[in-house]
Amino acid sequence: MTAAAANLVNLERVSKSYGVRALLQEVSLGIAVGQRVGVVGRNGDGKSTLLRVLAGLEPPDTGRVSHTRGLRLGHLAQVDDLDADATVRHVVLGDRADHEWAADPTTRDVVEVLLGGVSLEQRVDALSGGERRRCALARLLLEDHDLLVLDEPTNHLDVEAVDWLARHLAGRRQALVVVTHDRWFLDAVCEQTWEVHEAVVEVSEGGYAAFVLAKAERSRQAATAESRRQNLVRKELAWLRRGPPARTSKPRFRVDAATALIADEPPPRDRFELQRFATKRLGKDVLDLEDADLAFGDRRLLSHVTWRLGPGDRVGLVGVNGAGKTSLLRLIASEMRPDAGRLRVGRTVALAHLTQSVAEIDPETRVLASVEEIARVTRTATGDVTASAMLERFGFTGDRLTSRVGDLSGGERRRLQILRLLLGEPNVLLLDEPTNDLDIETLTVLEDFLDGWPGTLVVVSHDRYFLERTCDETWALLGDGSLRMLPRGVDQYLEHRREQHARTAAPVPSAAPVPSLARTGSAREREARKTLARLERQLERVQQDEADLHALLAAHASDHERLVDLAARLREVVAAREALEEQWLNAAEVLE
Repeated sequence: MTAAAANLVNLERVSKSYGVRALLQEVSLGIAVGQRVGVVGRNGDGKSTLLRVLAGLEPPDTGRVSHTRGLRLGHLAQVDDLDADATVRHVVLGDRADHEWAADPTTRDVVEVLLGGVSLEQRVDALSGGERRRCALARLLLEDHDLLVLDEPTNHLDVEAVDWLARHLAGRRQALVVVTHDRWFLDAVCEQTWEVHEAVVEVSEGGYAAFVLAKAERSRQAATAESRRQNLVRKELAWLRRGPPARTSKPRFRVDAATALIADEPPPRDRFELQRFATKRLGKDVLDLEDADLAFGDRRLLSHVTWRLGPGDRVGLVGVNGAGKTSLLRLIASEMRPDAGRLRVGRTVALAHLTQSVAEIDPETRVLASVEEIARVTRTATGDVTASAMLERFGFTGDRLTSRVGDLSGGERRRLQILRLLLGEPNVLLLDEPTNDLDIETLTVLEDFLDGWPGTLVVVSHDRYFLERTCDETWALLGDGSLRMLPRGVDQYLEHRREQHARTAAPVPSAAPVPSLARTGSAREREARKTLARLERQLERVQQDEADLHALLAAHASDHERLVDLAARLREVVAAREALEEQWLNAAEVLE
């Protein structure tokens, strides 16, 4: 009882249903002072409902929810309640004067990171959905709370802002309960993980990595129990087969016992089984963007960008919001043309582009019909599969097969969009924020599919875990028109952004020389640009050599002696490419 009294919130045998579906059943949990909890689970399994019940916004059907006296609780819902007629300044900062809030480092940090690019004098009703979301989060973080309850706080945040939010929340003393599909964020912030599934909540100590280990251990224990059950099945069936045939009809209770055991075999929890689609052949040439310029109004998104995507490349693309990541995907998907330069597309390319929009399918179309118009039967690693069977593997069962697309949830429509895209058997995939509206279980299956998919992949995502899990290279749009490869990935990008902020916050006095930078139009700048152009041509040749060697390795897989020679040549080429990339980075820094 002493431990329970110390909790800020207690749930005692709480149950909650919608219609005939139970989302929570006899759930007992508590939140202690300073505790940080991550909540995971499938879409629709009750994560948001658990948060609303915990916050006292919805009453349980049965059971009791108790808050400690005087509890200050802040709740970030997926739909905000901001005053549409108010200004951003009033909503976030109240009546505080500029000199007052700007003098507070924490307030200034929150405003600069979450409201960067948003005018404080702008009315709320003129903001985009993402800007409203960031305003609601900023307001919540600047208030005094004992417990923060956050439902998908990383939505509409870029990689840099997610990193900042994780460090900010980890440094606070307040208790925290957060629902998010961002697994990197869960590991960085949370000390305990709750998994909501089948109307129960299972508790694991630690963040996402510890949760996965605990789940694997539970699966191992279940497998052990299942093995014992299977042994019992085999004994029963062996007994039925022994002796005279008449024995199978006389002791009916033994037959019934064996039948019950066989029928009791549980279906797997994960219904999202993605098959390895037959992939069309890719040639040597895939996508080549040459000396491309692209502007949007007065903003220069790309300036003299050359980018080569070869067969099997797996690229993650990062950058601040508005840097042009989505525009670059549309450019290489031939959905728009560069202002200058050109795009060359290989003859064998079969490209599929997953956009951020989930409203591309006619809302009146039925789910099954929307898939059959792509393919009635698709080839998989295990043979032909009908459209209805494929939909079932993606979690569309029963009446969901004949539901209108417009009646699906955001997560279901995103899942359907991905299925339709994969049914086209593309060999080049462009994924723009693919993790939006997907739960962790679906993301894990998608990652597993991409592991064995041999095509060319380009991913734009704020989900750092997904990027690092699926991509081999990271490229960044830095907001100045340049596109740069980052050998150390997202960590290098975040370091670069912090250095940019530091230079902006503490500019170098004009009297102090800055030898590393070249003046615009100077001889040094012209020399640096020549060096970059030379290195890019060399990199292009080396990357082509590397691709050719990979193709030869695949073609001579059974020739051991040839493989040894090819592997040695490949190591030399890779070393040469890495040296050229380092030279390129050094030369590019002169032009920053």
